[in-house]
Amino acid sequence: MCGIVGYIGKKQATPILMEGLSKLEYRGYDSAGVAVHHGDSIKMVKAQGKLVNLAKRLEETPLSGTLGIGHTRWATHGAPSDINSHPHMSEDKMIAVVHNGIIENYLEIKEELEAKGYQFHSETDTETVALLLDYYYKRGNDFLESVFAVLERIEGAYALAILCKDDPDTLIAARKNCPLVIGQGEGENFIASDIPALLHHTRDVYFLDDHEVAVVKADSITIYNEQKQTVERDLFHVDWSVDAAEKGGYDHFMIKEINEQPKIVQELIAQRVDREKGEIRMDGISLTKADLEKIDRIYVVACGTAYHAGLYGKFLIEKICRIPVVADVASEFRYKDPILDEKTLVIVVSQSGETADTLEALRISKRHGARVLAIVNAVGSSIAREADDVFYILAGPEISVASTKAFTAQALSMALICSHIALMMGHMTKEEFMALCDEWEALPQKISHVLQKSLVEEGLAKKYKQSKNVFYIGRGVDYFVSMESSLKLKEIAYLHSEAYAAGELKHGPIAMIEDSTLVIALLTQEALFEKTLSNIKEVKARGAKVIAITQKGNTTAEGEVEDIIYIPQSSWMTAPLLANVTTQLFAYYVAKELGTDIDQPRNLAKSVTVE
Repeated sequence: MCGIVGYIGKKQATPILMEGLSKLEYRGYDSAGVAVHHGDSIKMVKAQGKLVNLAKRLEETPLSGTLGIGHTRWATHGAPSDINSHPHMSEDKMIAVVHNGIIENYLEIKEELEAKGYQFHSETDTETVALLLDYYYKRGNDFLESVFAVLERIEGAYALAILCKDDPDTLIAARKNCPLVIGQGEGENFIASDIPALLHHTRDVYFLDDHEVAVVKADSITIYNEQKQTVERDLFHVDWSVDAAEKGGYDHFMIKEINEQPKIVQELIAQRVDREKGEIRMDGISLTKADLEKIDRIYVVACGTAYHAGLYGKFLIEKICRIPVVADVASEFRYKDPILDEKTLVIVVSQSGETADTLEALRISKRHGARVLAIVNAVGSSIAREADDVFYILAGPEISVASTKAFTAQALSMALICSHIALMMGHMTKEEFMALCDEWEALPQKISHVLQKSLVEEGLAKKYKQSKNVFYIGRGVDYFVSMESSLKLKEIAYLHSEAYAAGELKHGPIAMIEDSTLVIALLTQEALFEKTLSNIKEVKARGAKVIAITQKGNTTAEGEVEDIIYIPQSSWMTAPLLANVTTQLFAYYVAKELGTDIDQPRNLAKSVTVE
């Protein structure tokens, strides 16, 4: 992983490849490279670090040609370096390959190839693919036959884009468990690992499914399945605006996306809530009352930020719908032999719809007969295509690696699904639903109010930017938001931060509290306000500095803390979402003060398509 682009047509490929790679920088990467077919040879330029390094090398060594592939790499095998950067080529430069994913049996194949006299120059698993392709090609197979032969041998996950010196009019792409889209133009075609790389050139795309291979020429696209049969595929038209994938005058994508939250929430509510009928519009999701009555347990499965949104949903469903819910991180769910059958509903949550662990959890669930409902942002993604039902969060493209607007939309989507279940099962009256509608419809304006007061968070970031250890605490739903808030600070500011249920501090973590330790306490839950206030006093007694986040009017905390952030009055369900916006702002401004790479934090990738 992480970013792939490819072009074939009549234009010079290099500028298009570089532009496409720049649109994929948000995915996180440590090196980049391009390979272009020119005349009777393939030329390649690679560079460790950011795209600007690659651009400088291309100025020194221009690449001319109308067929090419490019890649931004996030290291999995071998440290970031020029040699380990993609593309990788065979010794005589017959084959060039870029690859996202992991080839799990590469060592076995590497030993086999070395025994045949092949030499390896990198530490990567991808070079194995290039040399194995070279081996099959030189045994008399044509380009496409060689690709199929390699795919039969390799195990793991891959999105591949491949050039062959002898085929100057052909680009071959293949995928398994890693996203890949084919863009259709006029007299030119494209490939990419994500849609933003294509938007300036085409809005018509094909999504490759697992085990499919695409032969892409300037005037045709042919898709084959695993049995080497041609596949008919509907063309998907992307209706995002190009501006949605641009910064729009903001310093970073992250702060742009934080500020998009009022609009995102407003559109999600308008699309999903039907006041007149007193129901949630599920857009074709047929979870009937009879279906729900058969369900005896629900799993919510996700990773990272999506997992925190899932915890929020678990709390709501158990509290309102009275159905047992297990929330699990997908990487653990895969290996714990979960109890799954036709009476199980599995809700998987993923912004990209390509998260490898979550996708495999979905497949395990379906193999055991469970029904799978996906909460997804990316239309046409693997999870969206493979789930039984899909609830789109409608957040638009999220470019910053650190998720913000997607978390809010995921959490709100969980609340909407919970309300749908509660209405169907008789656990929520029409009056209660209408009261919730009032809360939801007021949420965009309340988020806007929080954003207008962002100077408060900016000032606190300046004050506390040197904190070495930060603790977030909360009770009830506030605890899950504390977990998400702590993650944001770790992701983009690189500060050590932990989140704890406030009542658990005294069972061990309080030993870490010392003079000037920063504690950020969420107190949005009226029923638990006094309890959390007692926990604040406990850390204060041990020298902590405390920032409290609470609803306007709760002035009791003022005498107990150093600083306080007030959010608008809201219900227990929506107040934590407002508190989360304040912690997003705080993390952003701390990172800005510290000068970190906010949109592309070190070691992270936007879409984690490997285990």
